[in-house]
Amino acid sequence: MTRKQVDTMETGTSTTMTSRTLEKSIKSAYDGVDPVPPREDIREAAMRPVLETGKWWWTAVITLGVVVIAGIVAWVMQLRDGLGSAGYNNQAFWAIYEADLVAFIGVTYGGAVVSAVLRLTKARWRAPLTRIAEATALVTLPIGMMFIIPHLGESPRIWELVWPPYWNLSSPILWDFFAVSTYLLATVVFFYLPLIPDLKITLERLSAGPDNLKTRICKKLYAIVGNNWIGSIPQRRVLHGALGLISIMIIPMAVSVHSVLSFAFSSSSRAGYLETIFPVLFVVGALYSGVALVIVMAAAFRRGYRLERYITEKHFVRLGFILIALGATYLYLTFTEYLVDGYSGTIGNAAWVRQTIMGRYWIPFWFFVVGAGLLPLVILAFRRTRNVKGIATASVIILLAMWVKRLVIVIPPATEPLVKSPLNVASANWGTFHFTWIPITITLAATAAIPLLLLVVFKFFPILPVADMEEMAAETEGLEEDLSTLSVMASTGNGSSGNRKEIIHANI
Repeated sequence: MTRKQVDTMETGTSTTMTSRTLEKSIKSAYDGVDPVPPREDIREAAMRPVLETGKWWWTAVITLGVVVIAGIVAWVMQLRDGLGSAGYNNQAFWAIYEADLVAFIGVTYGGAVVSAVLRLTKARWRAPLTRIAEATALVTLPIGMMFIIPHLGESPRIWELVWPPYWNLSSPILWDFFAVSTYLLATVVFFYLPLIPDLKITLERLSAGPDNLKTRICKKLYAIVGNNWIGSIPQRRVLHGALGLISIMIIPMAVSVHSVLSFAFSSSSRAGYLETIFPVLFVVGALYSGVALVIVMAAAFRRGYRLERYITEKHFVRLGFILIALGATYLYLTFTEYLVDGYSGTIGNAAWVRQTIMGRYWIPFWFFVVGAGLLPLVILAFRRTRNVKGIATASVIILLAMWVKRLVIVIPPATEPLVKSPLNVASANWGTFHFTWIPITITLAATAAIPLLLLVVFKFFPILPVADMEEMAAETEGLEEDLSTLSVMASTGNGSSGNRKEIIHANI
């Protein structure tokens, strides 16, 4: 701050005083010196998963690992016996695996897009949640992509999807593969960039601990991945610019991925799939279920690693408000889809709408309406249930109900008869998909793989974004100091100009 600015302040002209503590350290720091003061409490909390391994961790990993292995065994059995063992038949050619593909890829968006939007809008409350949100997006996307494999009749030929001579450029499945692969790369970068400053801190903590094989491996890994981070001002500027750029890029990428995924349905001529509203419906549904998954994971790790001081009830309430907005939007889009198709009165569309709302599929449809639409709104509407437990419970119900909704999207049009399908078609003419233990086990294994991979990820990387939270803390302390200075200046307003100069220069 120059003397001219001080003199301007003395004459009563308002000047920006926020974050002066951070600005002081930045102005006085040399290149190669970290201008942000460390916070030992934040670092200790962020490193708990890396340095502590309780009995509950091993119990959780073993239990989830057994479920994942059971899913692999079920898939091997399906390879031996064919897709018929999973309930598929000529009258139900798409079913649970397609619903799983849409659902698991969809939940990745809650972590990536919400984190990107909050970064771009500079929402200060976002910091403790970003690492969990970005890690959730990172682990769920590959799991969702893997549902292409059990869906194939000959899974060993999956390599033809990535080998150019076998590409079918007119197929939306191929373009969806390109979109998802690009989005996966962006998600990896989005997770990696904020992690760079934290790797130095992790390396320092591990160096102070016991020297074993894990420590030696981690030291070499962090030295390479950390890219010689020293926390200098130029490095921080480059990092913040890169994070802003990838945050801007990842939002249209996420929208395009689920839009292209919907093309696999909406580009079909089959009634119930031929819907122009599907791209918007898929994107909003993905965000809705994705935010719910972030809430569930944040609640679980908050309790497991004692992070209540940093991930507070206010974080869940704010995410709950986002849930309300997305849930209401998704209900409106669903209502619009069924209203237009039902009101049109065309034979194919009217048949599947009637069977979905009042026919053989009415139970899963209305379970979705209540579970993903009405019940969360009721829970979040009342202050008594608008807490961590209530919001987490609502999120679990949303995840289950949205998965059922994906089944409602996929199965009814796939089982509708194409020949002689009047409005009052008999249910006996429709195809039937019978759930068997194989697809159920594979779905449960994929669900268990999400927390399992997160437990492993946070065993190597801090669960909280330390550098981001320390910057926020420094800015907050600077703001408090500025407010205190203004208060003192106001209380001494009748004093001499020299007194005000001393007060101001003492805080420069």
